[in-house]
Amino acid sequence: MKFTCQKDALQNAINIVSKAVSSKTSMPILECILVKAEDGGVKLTANDMEMAIETAKIEAEVKEEGTIALEARMFSEIIRRVNGEKVSVSTGENNSAVINCGFSEYKIMGQPGDDFPEIPSITKQEPYKIKQKDLKNLIISTIFSVASDESKPTLTGELIEISEEYVNIVAVDGYRISYKKAAAVSSPEPAKVIVPAKTLKEISRILLDGEEDVEIYITENHILFDMEGNILVSRVINGEFIKYDQAFTNEYKTRAVINRSELISALERASLVSRDARKVPVKLDIHPDNIIITSQTEMGSAYEELNTQTEGDELKIAFNPRYLIDALRAIEDEKVAVQFNSPLSPCIIKQEEGEEYKYLVLPLRM
Repeated sequence: MKFTCQKDALQNAINIVSKAVSSKTSMPILECILVKAEDGGVKLTANDMEMAIETAKIEAEVKEEGTIALEARMFSEIIRRVNGEKVSVSTGENNSAVINCGFSEYKIMGQPGDDFPEIPSITKQEPYKIKQKDLKNLIISTIFSVASDESKPTLTGELIEISEEYVNIVAVDGYRISYKKAAAVSSPEPAKVIVPAKTLKEISRILLDGEEDVEIYITENHILFDMEGNILVSRVINGEFIKYDQAFTNEYKTRAVINRSELISALERASLVSRDARKVPVKLDIHPDNIIITSQTEMGSAYEELNTQTEGDELKIAFNPRYLIDALRAIEDEKVAVQFNSPLSPCIIKQEEGEEYKYLVLPLRM
């Protein structure tokens, strides 16, 4: 194998596939990146047996086709640090690789490319399509609510629901539910699939912020995302996802319309009197024209007051402030509506008008 390409293009491709390089494995080849030179360019692949990523073809001058698996960390560090605009990679005897860039030359040992595990084969029929920026926003706006408890495997991923018009994504961790939807570009038929959180976190780092489409292909055991030629294949989580929609009731006894950024700032300030804000609740005392937010710890106390537009009953309720802040930061609207039923019932944060997003947070006993 022998090829020459732009250093920046190669480094960018390494950055993309590195997300699927295994860090804890008894199979050394899974710590490698597969480099494949073929007519017209070079592709890189990484596969940790749960998720695999293959880059779009890098434009390169290929003098000799071939494959080799190179240890990912070393390969990445060499390409990142060398000076020069173009990189040449060639292979020799015993799976050795020589890397030349500028006045630098490195010789490293690799493994046979034929030993690298293949990406799961997925038959590409008519794809589901959504804009890359929309899918990225869906993930970022909900991923913080995924459960870490492995005893509930379906909650360690997010539910993606695809209909003719919309793509919904839902995360549940037992204390909160995050829901958001966006318009689908095209949908062959309705579908539901649970995708591991790790996969979605890595997808969100690859997705662009523009109008380009991402094509999605779903099988019984795998899901494939095609992002302008960059392909990610992941296993899916089999099982029944929680019936989350039953939790989002439209009935309420108290509803407050609040400035989102002001509420975030007040909650953060009220948390300053605790060493660990996650363990100390903030109390909300809801009145017709305002909400009083307080926090009391052995280190001190905090008092905040916010103007609101409130309808319904007055109410006192307590929350883990981090759960409220996570949801509010995922929203871009200036104002949000927060609905309550009782001191022991969850609150629902949603659009003042509309159903584009909904966040449910369980209260704490006061």
